[in-house]
Amino acid sequence: MSFAWRKVAVGIATAGLVVGLAACSQEREAGGEETGGADAEGALIGIAMPTKSLERWNRDGSHLEGLLQDAGYETTLQYADNKVDQQITQIQNMINQGADVLVIASIDGTALAPVLEDAAAAEIPVIAYDRLINDTENVDYYATFDNEKVGTLQGEFIEEALDLKNAAGPFNLEPFAGSPDDNNAKFFFSGAWDVLLPYVEAGKLVVPSGKAPASNDDWQSIGIQGWGSDTAQAEMENRLNSFYGGGQKVNVVLSPNDSLALGIAQALEGAGYAPGDGYPVLTGQDADQANVLNMLAGKQSMSVWKDTRALGDQVAKMVGQIIDGGTVDVNDEETYDNGVKVVPTYLLDPQVVTPDTVESVLVDSGFYKAEDLGL
Repeated sequence: MSFAWRKVAVGIATAGLVVGLAACSQEREAGGEETGGADAEGALIGIAMPTKSLERWNRDGSHLEGLLQDAGYETTLQYADNKVDQQITQIQNMINQGADVLVIASIDGTALAPVLEDAAAAEIPVIAYDRLINDTENVDYYATFDNEKVGTLQGEFIEEALDLKNAAGPFNLEPFAGSPDDNNAKFFFSGAWDVLLPYVEAGKLVVPSGKAPASNDDWQSIGIQGWGSDTAQAEMENRLNSFYGGGQKVNVVLSPNDSLALGIAQALEGAGYAPGDGYPVLTGQDADQANVLNMLAGKQSMSVWKDTRALGDQVAKMVGQIIDGGTVDVNDEETYDNGVKVVPTYLLDPQVVTPDTVESVLVDSGFYKAEDLGL
C-alpha cells in the first residue's frame, strides 16, 4: 500500500483524525500555496503527458514538474508522442516504480481503464489533468478549465464579430471540432454550438460544405483526429476547393483550438485569403506562440487562453493534499460523469485574448516576453 493512500485509509477509519487532517489542510491553505508537507520527502509523483509536439503540453509538463520538485517530491515526467500504447506503457512503468500519485493528461480518455486497474490494485490515486479519463472508477480527481465555457467564449466572439443579433447575413460558416477521442472536445463544441446553432437554423449562418452537426451530440462527425494541424489544413483545403467556387467566400471558421487554427490559416492563405477586409473570423484556444503571432499578423481573430500555470499550481496543491491525507479541493461534483462515476473536479476559468489584448494579458502576466512576440 502506498503511504499516500495508507494515510487516507487510516483517516477514513478514524473520524477524529479526518477532522484533524482537514483542519491541518485549512491551516496550510491559510498560510499560502504550499504544495508539499512533511511527507513530500521521498514521495514519487508520476506525470504522464500526451505529446511534446504541441507547445502547451511542454509548458504544462515542465511547470508542474518544477512545482513538485521545488516542494520536495521526486518526479517522473513522460511524454507519449500521441501514441496510446506508449502512454499506457509509461503509466505501467510509473506504477512499477512505486509512484505515490499519478497525474495523467490522457491521449485517449477511454483507453486507460486496464492500466488504472493496476494503479488501483497498488492503491495509487489518480488525478486526470485537463482531459477526463472515461469508463473507469479508478480516477479520483479531475482538474481542468471550464471547457464548455471555452466553446461559449468562441461562439460569443463570433456572434459579436459578425453582429449576428442585428446583421441580416447570411454569413458562410465552416465549423470544426476537436479529436473524437478527447473528451474535452465535446465540451468545446457544445459551448460554441449552443450559441451558433440557432443562427444556422435561422439561415443567418450557412454552411456551404454541409458539415453542420444537427446537434451537439453529432460533433464527432467534424472532429479532427489527434488535433492535427496538417489534417485540419487538408480538410479546410477540401472544403474551399469543393464548395467555394464562383467567388463565394468563407466568412467565419469555428476552430476549437490553436493547432487546428494553424492548419486552417495555412489553407486560407493557400486559397488567396489575405489579412484585412474580407479575411474570415477564425477562432482558437491555448494562445500558442505561433498563433499569437498569427493574431498580431491578422491571420487569427482570437484565442481562448487557459493559463496553464494556474492549472499546474492547482494540481500541485491537490497532490500535496493527497500525500498529506487532507481534504482535496474540488468545486464541481456534478458535471463530469465519465460513464462510471461523477469525478470530483476543480474548474478554472479561461479568458479571451485578441490582438488588442495580447500585450496586456499575455505579456504583462509573464506568460510571454514582449520580444518573443516581436513587441
